[in-house]
Amino acid sequence: MENLTETLNTAFEEIQNGLLAKHKKFTEENTHEINTYQEFKEIMEGPKGFISAFWCENPECEKKIKDETKASTRCLPLDFKEEKGKCIYCGKEAHHRWLFAQAY
Repeated sequence: MENLTETLNTAFEEIQNGLLAKHKKFTEENTHEINTYQEFKEIMEGPKGFISAFWCENPECEKKIKDETKASTRCLPLDFKEEKGKCIYCGKEAHHRWLFAQAY
């Protein structure tokens, strides 16, 4: 009983660290970086998960992608890099890879 608080704190910290590591691994394994709309559709028809893709930030492109695949933008990652690419849908210039996924 003397060390109960310390023992529980250690156990909780180990549990937290284990859950965080498991989540990071799962997220990495289920995030797909793609460069074409065909690849995007294949991921959405198959394994799903997060898709990292260039998007021109035009709401019309996002709407069409969502209508055709059920996926929409989830976020611009905090650690994003300024990159040059082409929107996977319309081919216009894009500066970021956004994360897309299907909402459930």
